[in-house]
Amino acid sequence: MSASPREIVKRTLEFDHPPRAPRDIWTLPVALKKYQREHDAILRDYPVDVMCLPAGRRERIPTRGDMFAVGEYVDEWGCVFINIQEGVIGEVKDPPVKDWDADLAKIHIPTERLTIDRDTINRAYAGTDKFTFLDTCPRPFEQLQFIRGTPELMIDLLDPPPAMLRFMRRMHEFYCAEFEAWAKTDVDALRFMDDWGSQRGLLISPQLWREYFKPMYRDYVQIAHGAGKKMFMHSDGYILDIYPDLVEIGVDALNSQIFCMEIDRLAAFAGKITFWGEIDRQHLLCRGSLADIDAAVRNVHRHLWRKGGCFAQTEFGGAVKPENVRQVFATWEKLTNVDAA
Repeated sequence: MSASPREIVKRTLEFDHPPRAPRDIWTLPVALKKYQREHDAILRDYPVDVMCLPAGRRERIPTRGDMFAVGEYVDEWGCVFINIQEGVIGEVKDPPVKDWDADLAKIHIPTERLTIDRDTINRAYAGTDKFTFLDTCPRPFEQLQFIRGTPELMIDLLDPPPAMLRFMRRMHEFYCAEFEAWAKTDVDALRFMDDWGSQRGLLISPQLWREYFKPMYRDYVQIAHGAGKKMFMHSDGYILDIYPDLVEIGVDALNSQIFCMEIDRLAAFAGKITFWGEIDRQHLLCRGSLADIDAAVRNVHRHLWRKGGCFAQTEFGGAVKPENVRQVFATWEKLTNVDAA
């Protein structure tokens, strides 16, 4: 009997000879407006192995607007995003906190997210053989930027105001409570994200990252592992400096822009963490040939596959060539499909 998607993912995470690399695709709404037919055909031929479960929350999350539509979108914390392009997420132009002491009352801690319906989640889990995630993705560093503004937050982190540190503790307690609620369900994995890298390095020093954010992430991983769940993380940019830390605290799978970093240097972490994708979406997926995509996937496989430990994952954005997205999955299939071999 063939392995289920859930089994394939678990064996990949455990470096246990999965019958093929598990598949995942991140599709932006802007891509669907241009390439709905091509996208649907790719998913028909290469179904993904992961899914998010519905939370069935008893209380409505207080957002306003559509985050992917032109205009204003207000997130559950009260931050106002301005969007000028349909199909992508906008930016916060006027962060609500100008002064940590005076403005914290403007920030709403979205406890509505904690009112998940465990029965709804568990029924959805029982109804699928895919590997499953929670339907939200905590992001402490990014949320702090939305609340305070990126330049101001960077300055604050050098000499943190006491009110900011108190708020960071409240935020962390909320995220821990959210992870703990989901950890009591049947979901396979928890996940979080923060974009930490520019094209060439971290946005803050590794020392500051280790002081303020690594302890948060360690707590999240411990909650997941304590409940027998896996922990997944995403971060854009060049984050090579904190790869050892993420391995140390036990992150199971990391989605990062591995083509911003030297793939041969990332090979030092192969077999210690699963590379949750990806193939270069800045250049190759947009302008590369099919041969370029094939070579890129083979390079990732050669350096990072260790009896598992890699996802056939890519992003489908508005600027990519659909045939290149298809080629990502076709090459991974040739390289790792035991039956095909």
